[in-house]
Amino acid sequence: MTNASVPGTRAYAVINTLYYLLSAAFFAYLFNYYITTAGGEVLLAFVLVPITYVIYTLDALRKWDFYPRLLPILNYLIAAVYSILCFTISVYMFVEFEELGTVRAGFWNPTDMWLGGAMFILVMEFARKRYFVLFVFNIILILYAVYGWIVPGMFYHPGLEWERIITSMSLEDTTGVFSGLPQLALTLIGSFVLVLAVLRAFGCIDSILKATGQIANKSPYALPQTAVVGSFAVAAVSGSGAANAVTTGSATIPALISAGMPREDAASVETASSLGGQLMPPIMGLSAFLMAEFMERSYFDVVARGYAPALIYFVGVGLGVYLLSIRTRTMGGKVHVEPLNWTDWINISAFLMVVVGLILFMAVAFLPPMFAARYTFLAVGSMMIVHTLAVALREFGLRGLSVLWKSLLRFLDHFTTMTSELTLLLATLAILTSAFVNTGVPPKVGYLLVEVASVNLVLMVLVAFAFGALLGMGLPPAPTYILVALVIVPHMVNAGIDPWVVHFFAFFLAVWGELTPPTSVVAAVTSKIADASFLGTLWRSIILCSSLFVLMAAVFSRPGLVLEPGLTQFGMMLLVLVATIGLTFSFQARFSPYRTTDIFLRLLLAGFSFLVLFHQNLWVASMACIPVAGFTLYWIKVRKKSIEASIVPATEPAA
Repeated sequence: MTNASVPGTRAYAVINTLYYLLSAAFFAYLFNYYITTAGGEVLLAFVLVPITYVIYTLDALRKWDFYPRLLPILNYLIAAVYSILCFTISVYMFVEFEELGTVRAGFWNPTDMWLGGAMFILVMEFARKRYFVLFVFNIILILYAVYGWIVPGMFYHPGLEWERIITSMSLEDTTGVFSGLPQLALTLIGSFVLVLAVLRAFGCIDSILKATGQIANKSPYALPQTAVVGSFAVAAVSGSGAANAVTTGSATIPALISAGMPREDAASVETASSLGGQLMPPIMGLSAFLMAEFMERSYFDVVARGYAPALIYFVGVGLGVYLLSIRTRTMGGKVHVEPLNWTDWINISAFLMVVVGLILFMAVAFLPPMFAARYTFLAVGSMMIVHTLAVALREFGLRGLSVLWKSLLRFLDHFTTMTSELTLLLATLAILTSAFVNTGVPPKVGYLLVEVASVNLVLMVLVAFAFGALLGMGLPPAPTYILVALVIVPHMVNAGIDPWVVHFFAFFLAVWGELTPPTSVVAAVTSKIADASFLGTLWRSIILCSSLFVLMAAVFSRPGLVLEPGLTQFGMMLLVLVATIGLTFSFQARFSPYRTTDIFLRLLLAGFSFLVLFHQNLWVASMACIPVAGFTLYWIKVRKKSIEASIVPATEPAA
């Protein structure tokens, strides 16, 4: 660590001050847009994408994560060059915006080309440092776009000029670093990040974790469920599996290990639970926002359909964790947390306000999602500011103003860092999308898909799954979803499958990408916390996440699960939920001490569960729920007898 990254030094103070000043201006500009929508999304992206790079640069510099192998003076010089260049690009794009979009559209001058190309190169440098696999993927696609004439066979194309590559990935507002994806990050996603930043800055997430710890201490059977309950709550406002793993896993994993659960199992419990961060509305993972963009539908349309799959997933994981805890005899232990105080209850109330407020604004008031997030932010933010100020003034007098000031700085930090990182990530993905579209790869891969799958939809789905799983081995969920949506989705829709079904399948594939061997970030985080084997954690996590595979199949066999919210969706949810419970029991429960009998009963239960999940006749599927329920009740009876047999009666005292 150098002086530049040590709090209290002059270098750190200067960088930190510049960072917060720019963050405040960035927040003010964006929030004004959320209120007025002045100028439109395209102008917003042209002006703010370069600014997000300056924010990223200053944040990396103050954490000494910019170019740590270089001398401090070189870091300062490079950061200064990048910042001046980005400010120049931002001002130039703002001043020349009308000319760029009208008079010079398609006939850009050298200055346009140089500045647009510079922004493109800076975004690629960001990808090189933060998403190296994605960077390499983009480089390969760009080279293919230019030198496609070298490639033989059906993937041959005459090649594009470098000038065309630069303009399509920078100056054209339909592709490249200023296109719809970074616009989405700054507008819709950014407005939801406002809400997340408030909850994180004022300690709401910490209060949720304290509450789950209290639940664990109420009963010896509740401890293994704290990871599930905590992730369920945090996931509703997180949208990130890795973030959930860090937030909840640092508390729950050591507690599970101390209670007797093997390290790999403890890590896998948190991995499977944290993965739900991508699924749980109202703030789902990044791929859900992309789904709304691809389908040209409101984000609330995705949220309304997303609750049923998310609940099925968490029920499946919760049941799997319970059965695992029985096998490993993890039924005791305490989570050391302080009792909930008044501030914690206010924070939990703020969390509930966010969940309920977003749904009411979008579902009842029919507000656009960005406006719903804006009003929720104003309501919850005002409440948290008033409460924090009142408590601080009561305890510290005027010195308490510093408490509120620190909370506001944390808010700025969370909001600007998250928004700028997401904007640059989506700008990187826009480069990928541009390269794919310009070279005609999607229809060619789609043609191969159709040829391989012929008219067999089951085979087409399996090929699509293999394609998505292969992408997930090296790419994060968002680019996995984009590539599946570009390459696979159109051909499955042409084959007669409803777009909602196919896009939710792509969404679940993208979530699965966070767990796909051998590059699962979530499993890497949890195994590190548990000091456990990564591969052992990964394998156990896949078993616990069986409900995710059920969902992938269910969108095709029970499409009503995602087609339209209402009674039909509720009925399909019950069927899929029963199938999930049955399959979870068949994977993890023990029905008999005799191995052959146990395997036979579990296979029989799996067979009835598959009937519930796949049979086209709903009456037959519904009737199959009865034996699934019977197996469940039988297991409960066997479990009860086992508990009673394990209780040794006290011997009577001698006469």
